[in-house]
Amino acid sequence: MSTNKKKSKNTQPLATAADSDAFSALGEALDAAAESVGDARADATESAKAAAESAKAAAEAAKLAAERFQAGLTTSAYYAAYGVAYGLVFGGVFVKELLPETHPLRRGFEDGAEAAIGAATHAADETTLTSVDADDDDDDDEAENGHSDQTLTATAS
Repeated sequence: MSTNKKKSKNTQPLATAADSDAFSALGEALDAAAESVGDARADATESAKAAAESAKAAAEAAKLAAERFQAGLTTSAYYAAYGVAYGLVFGGVFVKELLPETHPLRRGFEDGAEAAIGAATHAADETTLTSVDADDDDDDDEAENGHSDQTLTATAS
């Protein structure tokens, strides 16, 4: 029996040492886990800040790209309108110059051009369309017909 008592006495200190080692290991593991969680939080915060900065830079780049696209579209529209206007006017003037001065088509081009210039000048001078008086209506008829009553009288004679 005495042998059994010695074994019991010897096993209890071993169990206490094992328990102490287990609690130490558990404490160390918890400390390491807490440190890892803290490091992960810091890393996540840094990553979120970097992502926010990248998103801001991407938004600025998109805004700049949109501005450049709009400028390019505006420039393209300008040159398209310029080309159409130039082609129409140059073509009309070229055909007009080929015709004899007394030719009705040439006089039509000249009178139409004068009427268009007058109508454009008149429209630019108007502040509102509703303030047109009766005298201006006669001028509008002249612009619509492409010739004045005086031109018709001169043509008839």
